[in-house]
Amino acid sequence: MKLLITGGAGFMGSNLVRFIAETTDFEIMVYDKLSYSGRIENIEDLIERKRIRFVRGDICDEEMLTSVIEEFRPDAIVNLAAETHVDRSINEPSPFIQTNIFGVYTILEVMRRRDIPLLLHLSTDEVYGDLSELGIEADESSNLNPSSPYSGSKAAGDLLIKAYSRTYGLKYKIARPCNNYGPYQHPEKLIPRTIIRLLQGKPATIYGDGSQERDWIHALDNARALLTILTEGLSNEIYNICRHNYASVRTIVELITKIMGKDPRRDIIYVKGRPGEDLRYAMKCDKLLNLGWRPIYDLETGLRDTLEWYLNNEWWWKPLLDHYVLSDAPW
Repeated sequence: MKLLITGGAGFMGSNLVRFIAETTDFEIMVYDKLSYSGRIENIEDLIERKRIRFVRGDICDEEMLTSVIEEFRPDAIVNLAAETHVDRSINEPSPFIQTNIFGVYTILEVMRRRDIPLLLHLSTDEVYGDLSELGIEADESSNLNPSSPYSGSKAAGDLLIKAYSRTYGLKYKIARPCNNYGPYQHPEKLIPRTIIRLLQGKPATIYGDGSQERDWIHALDNARALLTILTEGLSNEIYNICRHNYASVRTIVELITKIMGKDPRRDIIYVKGRPGEDLRYAMKCDKLLNLGWRPIYDLETGLRDTLEWYLNNEWWWKPLLDHYVLSDAPW
């Protein structure tokens, strides 16, 4: 199989590229514009070993994307190119509309004009919105109810894909994962942000009271799920990716603080919460489990693995701090 993986130099993208490169003989082309969160360092060794090919480009650039697809002729496009951070979407929604909606439109246009067989598109559990009532879990047929410009743009991309499939006959698979964590995640996200602040002698920060509950999955479990969906899933279907590692933000930060030998009473501060914060995300993923996928990492093992990676790879994250300030709150 020949895969064009857009956004393959980002956090989730590079973990997927690495997993596929290590476990299959698929031919891989990574197409990434290398924005602040997409870094060539994430996949540089694979390029140097000629295990993958790389082209720097924007999914909104139809001419360049068309040129790459005509030359490579992939069997499928795997789209992980996206603006992903809720905080940034609140402060500046425009890039999210551009990449997550117009970028998806561009991919779909190139696909239908160049007869590409399949799109595997990465969405998010956030499109289902706040499921604050305990016991409720969204399945793939649940209504979309996004709460932020980020999740709104992702929901729009999902609907556009479904519309193109109905109108033009394009085949797709949509994956909606829960909160990912693991190696190569940008310091703006909760878990690496917490680890790095504590390593620098700063207190970890929690927005609001920290009661916001999420389902947490290690990026390699997510990568295995995506490959399963790609190879075993049915076309024109949506697949939730969940772990049922439900934990509040406060629990996650306190657990990391304890693992690092810090005192949660002294080394955690609480700051102003996000506007419109969702209190709880939760999904069913029976469809994925029926494909034979099973997660490997439990929450504490995954967090310890992640902490060890950041401890051993200061060369990767420290340069990012020159351009990203780990302030107490983004508002």
